[in-house]
Amino acid sequence: MFKLKENGTNFSTELIAGFTTFFAMAYIIVVNPSILSEAGMEWGAVFLATIIAAVIGTVIMGLYANVPYAVAPGMGLNAFFVYTVCFTLKFTWQQALSMVFICGVFNILITVTKIRKHIIKSIPRSLQNAIAGGIGIFVAYIGLLNVKIINFGAVPELAKLSEPSLWLFLFGLVLTVVLLIRGVKGAIFIGIVATAIAGIPFGVTTMADTVSFSEAWKVLPTTIGVIFTKEGLISLFADPAKLPLVLITIFSFSLSDTFDTIGTFIGTGRASGIFSEEDEKAMETGTGFNSKMDKALFADSIATSIGAVLGTSNTTTYVESAAGIGVGGKTGLTSMVVAGCFIASAFLSSFVSAIPNAATAPALVIVGIMMMSSFSEIEWTDLREAIPAFFATVFMGVCYSISYGIAAGFIFYCIIKICKKEAKDIHPILWIATILFIVNFILMANI
Repeated sequence: MFKLKENGTNFSTELIAGFTTFFAMAYIIVVNPSILSEAGMEWGAVFLATIIAAVIGTVIMGLYANVPYAVAPGMGLNAFFVYTVCFTLKFTWQQALSMVFICGVFNILITVTKIRKHIIKSIPRSLQNAIAGGIGIFVAYIGLLNVKIINFGAVPELAKLSEPSLWLFLFGLVLTVVLLIRGVKGAIFIGIVATAIAGIPFGVTTMADTVSFSEAWKVLPTTIGVIFTKEGLISLFADPAKLPLVLITIFSFSLSDTFDTIGTFIGTGRASGIFSEEDEKAMETGTGFNSKMDKALFADSIATSIGAVLGTSNTTTYVESAAGIGVGGKTGLTSMVVAGCFIASAFLSSFVSAIPNAATAPALVIVGIMMMSSFSEIEWTDLREAIPAFFATVFMGVCYSISYGIAAGFIFYCIIKICKKEAKDIHPILWIATILFIVNFILMANI
């Protein structure tokens, strides 16, 4: 079914890749309900909604697209949901979920009409390489932030190595590097497991106190299908005066969601060969869903609307999928393993949450290093390539956003082309995307 031999992989590799991706992103199972519950949602309901949405989206990705990506509610988008949409703009969480649902429907439309893949096609090769390398920086940066090894005070500095978690992170990092250099198969996954075990005597790896499955199941009806009640879509459009604000917010959701996914696919898929030249040709000349990229984009799109119906913020293709790809995952079997782990986590939440950030952070740092090889394809001595590439990669890290990094790269690419009197060479879709990014920044600065 997954054509393992044709894709140059095998069952054991895909299994290890699936476990590696899952443990790298398992934090979302606990973090997402912790954030969304601040808006008044039931912790247990969001806990199960997060898992169910991740399972459905990831299964579609694995079976339909046959690519090794995992889908789950996205970090950043959930914070935007709570702190901007609910707290700042004063929408209820039911209304916010309704906006996420509409965003998902919109993303499905721009996917089936092939607009999203034409956006990818319009991005210059130099910027694609910059995005790929920038994703590497972003992934490594997530790892460093997760263990708080950098203190962001008046002047950013290395944290004092006084916490057991920091020493555990360094142990895991050195161990993973040694295993990789020695050519040990499954080095990254072995590093995660060994580091988690080593953290037990230091009290870093502990059983978290979470809501049980039965307790979560009882409160799931408080969120599932709520968007179709009077508190949801009906309430969202009840006040005509708020319609412009509603549309702006949906637009912001969609823009971030779309370019986070595009950035992840460009950054991880092409370098590893998951999206081949054949896929690229199909994107340019084919009709319908006849390439892996088409199907992967569709799987990502449909998961957002499903997640909103269940009761969670935007789902997205996880950049942490790079961890599994880094250990050799190439097919949908990796995704199916991830989905299986999510199902098990619903009943074993305390065990899953026991894997500390200190154990998964080294994997993210190492995978980030691997992905930065794309920088070698950029002509850094040519400022026409170097300037957009710099802003695309750096903004991903400092803004903690893939889409903002892409926005910065697009904007400076257009500026340089205009200065060189080569504006006619800019793809129309790139023009539109750049203008939309600028409009989004202006609108978000005034709400």
